[in-house]
Amino acid sequence: MSENYFKKYPNQEGFFNEYGGAFIPPNLEEEMKKINDAYFSISKSHKFISELRDIRKHFQGRPTPVYHCHRLSQKYGGQIYLKREDLNHTGAHKLNHCMGEALLAKHMGKKKLIAETGAGQHGVALATAAAYFGLECEIHMGEVDIAKEYPNVLRMKILGATVVPATHGLKTLKEAVDSAFEAYLKDPINTIYCIGSVVGPHPFPMIVRDFQRIVGIEAKEQFFNMTGELPDNIVACVGGGSNAIGIFSAFLEDEECKLYGIEPGGKSLKTGEHAATMTLGKPGIIHGFKCYTLQDENGNPAPVHSIASGMDYPGVGPEHSMLKDLEKVTYNSITDKECIDAFFELSRLEGIIPALESAHAVAFALKLAKENPKQSILVNLSGRGDKDLDYVVENYGIPE
Repeated sequence: MSENYFKKYPNQEGFFNEYGGAFIPPNLEEEMKKINDAYFSISKSHKFISELRDIRKHFQGRPTPVYHCHRLSQKYGGQIYLKREDLNHTGAHKLNHCMGEALLAKHMGKKKLIAETGAGQHGVALATAAAYFGLECEIHMGEVDIAKEYPNVLRMKILGATVVPATHGLKTLKEAVDSAFEAYLKDPINTIYCIGSVVGPHPFPMIVRDFQRIVGIEAKEQFFNMTGELPDNIVACVGGGSNAIGIFSAFLEDEECKLYGIEPGGKSLKTGEHAATMTLGKPGIIHGFKCYTLQDENGNPAPVHSIASGMDYPGVGPEHSMLKDLEKVTYNSITDKECIDAFFELSRLEGIIPALESAHAVAFALKLAKENPKQSILVNLSGRGDKDLDYVVENYGIPE
């Protein structure tokens, strides 16, 4: 991918064409400028880059491998490959940007990391980063998600983080973001908000995107070394969109590669019980930035639903919003049922239990393989499913 793209997007005001920006209170503007300035001065230094590379290799276990799904390909057609971000330390792609954000916080002299989490993977990753650097950590999580993803709550607490329940509204991811931002506003001097995806006011979508680019850089080289060509299709799930932008970023200028972002179709697109922001949303402002949003009749963020706690968000990354308009990425949705079916298929045919978020991408890849039996498909398997086992078994049982 040309470096010119990353220098062009976002622009100096943090916009990806019309999306992004920073619609924030005046008292936060100066803090956002400090973070932005620190990111550009610190993250480009040899010392920072060397330390981050050392962390990725010796602590995170990068590079994660690309794996060919032999039995899944035999059954469904095509050649299905997985970028195994589930093998990244803590079990998901989230640590890629959390270690970078925490390292930035250390260089800025911050004492505390604050963040939201949905499925808990970002919370676990940030708690891990805080423990590594000796920083305080406070994670805000919806009450519904705390009950649904309790194993990750225990992991956060064991790692030393304070878990704060979000008890208003639907008590899920949007409310966790509300709660975390309120906490951050109380002391922006000593704390830093480490957002969990490519969302939020500038410079967060850019910072998270840049730290997640390692996924695409690795995957492109690995796939070519394995096959002698680039994949015909790249598929990734999209909630906020960090894992997707991470892998897409390396292929945006490769016209032979089709990119697919997969959203939660939930129970039904017709009834509104979904989180298919790109499919049915329209431009709006949420949490300090402009993007495609699902809105109610009053223009406020609409209630959303997904079986995957990390994807039930009524907004999406501003860069994804731009890529949709530019038709660089095709966005589709997968229902809860299709997600569960793919969850068990990958588990039983390949011995890999995926996160419910990732299972959305797997489900779409299986459809794509049936329709294009001679093409290759690279799925970004963004996380492992340990966190989802109790929920899946309790609500769907175990098939014979």
